[in-house]
Parts: sequence; C-alpha cells; structure tokens
Amino acid sequence: MAVTIADVARKAGVTNGTVSRALNDYPDILPETKRRIMEAAQELGYVRNVSARNLSAKRPPNLALIISGLLEGNSKDNLMYLLLQGILRYTTKNQLELAIYALDQQSERQQSYTEFCRLHSISGAIVSGMTVDDPYLMDLISSDIPSVAIDIPVDSDKAGWVSIDNRAAACEAMETLMEMGHKDILIIAGKKNADVNTVRMQGVQDALENRGMRLTELTRLYCDFSAEVAYEKALIYFKAKKKKRPTAIFCFSDIMALGVMRALRECGISIPQDISLMGFDGLHLCDVTVPTLSTVEQDRLEIGYAAAEMLHEIMNGRCHGGHRVLPYDVVLRESVQDLNR
Repeated sequence: MAVTIADVARKAGVTNGTVSRALNDYPDILPETKRRIMEAAQELGYVRNVSARNLSAKRPPNLALIISGLLEGNSKDNLMYLLLQGILRYTTKNQLELAIYALDQQSERQQSYTEFCRLHSISGAIVSGMTVDDPYLMDLISSDIPSVAIDIPVDSDKAGWVSIDNRAAACEAMETLMEMGHKDILIIAGKKNADVNTVRMQGVQDALENRGMRLTELTRLYCDFSAEVAYEKALIYFKAKKKKRPTAIFCFSDIMALGVMRALRECGISIPQDISLMGFDGLHLCDVTVPTLSTVEQDRLEIGYAAAEMLHEIMNGRCHGGHRVLPYDVVLRESVQDLNR
C-alpha cells in the first residue's frame, strides 16, 4: 500500500493539514515541526502525489499526452520521439507537469475519453495516433476537457488540432513529380481509416485534376504506414509487373519508402535510374539512405511544441479550438530523376 499523508502525520504527531503545508513549503510551519515531518516522510518512503499537490496549491494543472495505437506504430521512425520532445520543451519552459498514457482501441472501448481523463485527474490532453473510427474521437469533440489532437480534425470551444496542410503538401509533391516528367506514378498509401491518409490522397487527386487526369488512372497500394507491409506489397507488385513499370513512386510516409527501397533493390530496380521515389515526413534517415530520399519535410518537434502551447491557451481561456497549421517543405534529393533532361 502507498504511504499517505495520514501515515506521515501519525508518525510525526501532527495533523494532516500540517503535513500538507510543510510538504508544500508554507511559511507558517515551525522549522522543528517541518524537520520532524520531513524525517517521518523519508523514513516511511512517502512520495507526493503531483496532481493532488497542484490542486491543493492552485498551481497550473497537469498536461497529458495520450498516445493511441502505439503498439501498432513503427519502431523504426522517430516521429513520436520528436513530438514528445516538442511537447516537453513547452511544458518544461512553462513549468508544467506532463503525464504520458499509451492506449489501444480495445482499452478505449472500456471507458469513454471523458471517463478516462476524469479517472486520471487529467484537465487537458494532447492526443496522437487517432483514426477516424477511434472510439475516443467523437467523445473528445463533445467533451468539456481541453484537448488538442495531432493530425486529425477536432474543433469545438474546448478542442483544437495541429498539423501541416497535408492536402497541399501531397498536391505539391505530386506536382513536383509531374513537372519532372512523371505521369505514371504508383501511390503507396497508409491506413484507409487514418484521416491524414485520406487528406493526402485528396492532395494527389488535386494535382491530377490540375492536369486533366483522374485518381483512378493510378495504382494505389495501402500499406498501413508500415515498412514491412510496403516491402511485401511492393515486392509482389514489381515481380508481377516486369514490363510497363511506373516511372515514379509516391509514398505517404518515409518509413514505407524505406520498405519500397528494399523491395526495388531485391528486384534489381535502380533508384532513380529505373524509377524515382518520393517519401513523406522528413525523417533524419532520408539524409543517409542510398540514394538520399526526396520527401515532404514536416517539423514534428515544432508540431509537438505548438500542440502543447495551444492546449495551454485553451485551458487558460486564451484560445477556443480551431486548426493551427505549421509549414512544410518538399525537398528534392537523389531519389528523384528529372525525365525532362
């Protein structure tokens, strides 16, 4: 059993309130009394509850990062690390506590988003990894708990979201490939139930429509944002398609692009001499692949910082939801060949 304030109070021979004031460094406690309380707490191994301390001392409430579907994520990328680093930069700068919770959809079905937050005394949360069919999504939008989602639209007085303009970014990446002479482009998409996948596909469609083409003219492989799935599906596709191959591949994540690279290598297809490759995300690995990978760069660290800042503003009544859009950059490296030259 955890040691409580009452246990410390009994050992020190004082009231619970006196222990609480001593632990929170109130000036009205005699030095001898405070010393006795601290010694009792140390001997018993008492650990203060940060959430309860913040509530009693009227300090800023804690922020939480709730990560959905973490077990399904890819261990090869550093996107979640960068997101967390950005959040921590803001919380550390503003002397806020941050709690981290990792959930899957099965555990989310056992209790609502609001119930989860109430149970853990969460007064404001950043949510990452949600899909459009996530059990928490609708409850998050209607909840009165301040919340900010990463890469999925939520908009209410108490909820907002942060992302780049994924539609415009995918459109620009596609237009870049087409301006370099590529018309037959294979699309390596992510999860069908991920909003970011849907929006990037809309961007691809925009680019095609600008040139009088249709999305149905392009082959699409859905690879769950997984390097292994992308590798397996690309390997099957290229082993079967030995004659008329696409001239370029656009992957909706750099991780999937790495899987495609491996498949192409095993099929004896050179990048970019035989086929060009474009990724999405801007992983640091893009600089060290052979050849280096062209990609859409987004600053996940800055997205994390902006999400924490937005949440703090909602909690303090300085912001009422909405969408905070961060910049991106289409970066051309060795993996894309200009067919016009």
